[in-house]
Amino acid sequence: MEMKLELVPVPVSDVDRAKAFYTSKVGFREDIDQKLGESIRFVQLTPPGSACSIAIGEGITRQHPGSIDGLIVVVNDINATHEELSKRGVDVSEPAMQPWGAIHADFTDPDGNRWTLQQPRAAQPSSP
Repeated sequence: MEMKLELVPVPVSDVDRAKAFYTSKVGFREDIDQKLGESIRFVQLTPPGSACSIAIGEGITRQHPGSIDGLIVVVNDINATHEELSKRGVDVSEPAMQPWGAIHADFTDPDGNRWTLQQPRAAQPSSP
């Protein structure tokens, strides 16, 4: 059996504001923005280099805006990512080493959905 996580709904209160935040400030790619009838608007956005996208919109989830806590996006260089997002106006916490060796920094979208940037622990050389 094979399963792939490809789309995660993120609940937002204002679709246009959230779309602008994720595309202009965070750098996600807009894949789809389509009205599907009177009560459904589906917007799919993808982080750079990711095989998994997020869906924001109207009528696509029963979750409350701001209720997502801790979606993790993996980055190669957390300091460079922190600097780039900060330049774009994203309020990102300072990178901090975690007890398991990864480095994390957090930011929230306009509704308070919290994201974590993670730079994984560097691979340790094997001993001879």
